[in-house]
Amino acid sequence: MCVASHTLVPLLDDLTFTTGAAISCGTGTAYGALKRIGLEGDETLAVFGQGPVGLSTTQFGAAMGARVIAIETSPERRALALEKGAHAVIDPTEVDPVTAIQELTHGEGAHKVIETAGVAQARQAAVKGTRKWGTACFVASGGQVTLDVGPDLTFRQVTVLGHWTFSKNGQADCARFVSDRKIDVDSVFTHQFQLEQAEEAYQLLDEQKTGKGVFIPS
Repeated sequence: MCVASHTLVPLLDDLTFTTGAAISCGTGTAYGALKRIGLEGDETLAVFGQGPVGLSTTQFGAAMGARVIAIETSPERRALALEKGAHAVIDPTEVDPVTAIQELTHGEGAHKVIETAGVAQARQAAVKGTRKWGTACFVASGGQVTLDVGPDLTFRQVTVLGHWTFSKNGQADCARFVSDRKIDVDSVFTHQFQLEQAEEAYQLLDEQKTGKGVFIPS
């Protein structure tokens, strides 16, 4: 593939090509969202969804010093979140996630919340699980959400924003962060496949129970 040189980000010597691929996709998205909301190390971060983007958000949030609460329906992905530094995990099919977040935060809610699931119920809970003057960020695309503007937003002074992609400079910043903090981004990839295994790979990943998958050329 030939591209203009100014569009390229140098891969630091201590980072693998797999890590570089992650930074240019979901992992970079997670880093950009955390920078966008201005996460501080003394804050509690709630992350809805522990797919590839959410899991990277949990990993980076913990590396930034925050106490991370991960919300996920899949037990496999909840286990991955704990491995990546989550302080606590919540199964929203078993308990009300807003109540569970409040119980973990002295009744106040999380300082910052990032929603990566793309599900209306998760988006509603993300906003309601944010404390007064806190920030909720939607990363997943598509779908709709209904909020009661007064009690959900205005009366509590909650900020809601959306985050999508990131710049070349943002990717470079993410790469430096990963290198400086020695973050094992490769471990977010739970499965490797050859190109001839494409059908098997997509069937597995469609179950939404794993971390990232990567195709390794033979």
